[in-house]
Amino acid sequence: MAESRDSKSYKYRQEISQMMYVSGETAEPPVETTSIIEDIVRQQVIELLRNCTELASRRGSKSISINDLIFQIRHDQAKVSRLRTFLSWKDVRKNVKDSDDKGADADIAAGDDPVAATGDNTTDEAAKKNKKAKVGLPWEPSSYYNVEVPEREDEEDDEEEEMNYITLQRLRKADERTKAMTKEEYVTWSEYRQASFTYRKGKRFREWAGFGIVTDSKPSDDIVDILGFLTFEMVQTLTEMALKVKEQEDLVRAQNGGDNVGNAKKRKHEGALFDFPSEGKTPIEPRHVQEGSRRLQQRPKKSRAMLNGTRIAQHTPLNIF
Repeated sequence: MAESRDSKSYKYRQEISQMMYVSGETAEPPVETTSIIEDIVRQQVIELLRNCTELASRRGSKSISINDLIFQIRHDQAKVSRLRTFLSWKDVRKNVKDSDDKGADADIAAGDDPVAATGDNTTDEAAKKNKKAKVGLPWEPSSYYNVEVPEREDEEDDEEEEMNYITLQRLRKADERTKAMTKEEYVTWSEYRQASFTYRKGKRFREWAGFGIVTDSKPSDDIVDILGFLTFEMVQTLTEMALKVKEQEDLVRAQNGGDNVGNAKKRKHEGALFDFPSEGKTPIEPRHVQEGSRRLQQRPKKSRAMLNGTRIAQHTPLNIF
């Protein structure tokens, strides 16, 4: 666990609170909770950068690449698929912007020429570029071959289907929460969904993540955007796990309380004095986050079996979630 730091050194309390709210936390989290989440996420980012720097040095490069980052989460296929979708749409938006700029210049240059003004070829080329491109990865089997199989228009993406389960689960929870919201509450919800560690905070994030200290690589805009995507995912995953821990704790506490007071408690009305509050009214506390982080760091049994009964020091690297 990261060492406690001065409260002034925590730079993302507001952003983390907003991300937690979107992830299911309805109560106002205490400063201690957001601080420990920021420590954990920062520890994850530093580990990512260290691993990426090591990979880059192995191939003789001083700069980390997009593939170095994606390689760190390659075992989480659903997250890789969401990240690839994020990068694909980012590329589409960039191409659309470039096409609009070129289209405006072409209109000015065309003037009154009716043939040039039609711009059919330009439109066709722009449509091809603006199609959501598939992000290829060098460790995938498809990269072993020189010839790429052309995609069909009606072909479904298996990776998108793989990522849909978690995405649909989160959308379903979000739908349940927003059904009863007023217009003002939904506007706030929409704003909170845009919370980011990196958007318009490039300098702050570079200092916070340790660029220049952890790694000498100068990050590109794409690297920063990917880290912004991953940090949001980290806060979301950690919050969801902490909520599960809290729910289990509240359930056990309620059951133990019921056993202690006996049948007299059964005659009490719901919401009576000293009854435990319903889920969501009490915020996530640091112990819930710590336990959630511990569970996310657990390794499968098969990865530990080979070291059982040996004298080898069982040093395990930080698990990126």
